[in-house]
Amino acid sequence: MDCIIIDDEKMARVIIKTLCDQVNSLNLVHEFSNAIQAIKYLNEHKVDLVFLDIHMPNFSGLDFVKTIKNPPKIIFTTSDPQFAIKAFEYDFIVDYLLKPIELQRFEKAIKKVETQLFFQRQTSQKSELDLINEFYVNIDRRLIKIDLHSIYLIEAKGDYIHIKTEDGNYVVHSTLKKIEEKLPDSLFLKVHRSYLINVKKIIDIEDNSVLIKKDLVPVSRSKRKELMKRLDLL
Repeated sequence: MDCIIIDDEKMARVIIKTLCDQVNSLNLVHEFSNAIQAIKYLNEHKVDLVFLDIHMPNFSGLDFVKTIKNPPKIIFTTSDPQFAIKAFEYDFIVDYLLKPIELQRFEKAIKKVETQLFFQRQTSQKSELDLINEFYVNIDRRLIKIDLHSIYLIEAKGDYIHIKTEDGNYVVHSTLKKIEEKLPDSLFLKVHRSYLINVKKIIDIEDNSVLIKKDLVPVSRSKRKELMKRLDLL
């Protein structure tokens, strides 16, 4: 699971980072000293989990929760037990951890997140059977229909994404996060910060890369384990 830390105290971030390093399923992609920076990041990047401090100057963790759109799962971190009740006011807040955080309690919270995400994905995959198999992209003021199953690779380059399909290639002014939200999780996987692949189009796996058509696509170390699990399900 890709996760971020939001906490104004450097030592608190160091402690949570150390805990994350001890849980194989967690991939810490960024940390922030204030929530406003984190919101800007989340507008462009998709993560599964946020470790969120409640007490922060100017813009608190509670302000963050009220502001964020399409929130990922959140675990509150706080040194004040009275704020624990806030953990149950939003369905995307999974748990709260009282500082100082112990590893056993930390792992228990992560299990809760994994369970919720598992059932969400199961529901999502069932719903995908009823979804349309194509979507439209805007290219030079023209709406072009793309068949999802024809896509084999999507690459981010600056402010544009390159969509490679069996029928041709398309360049769209967008972000990888936006296109990822349109695609079914059962078919596509983000294997690198710049690449989304259709897992059913994989020809070969070579060390830390996959061969799709004639493209050799890098696979980040944190995503390799997820990719191997996905291939076992095909």
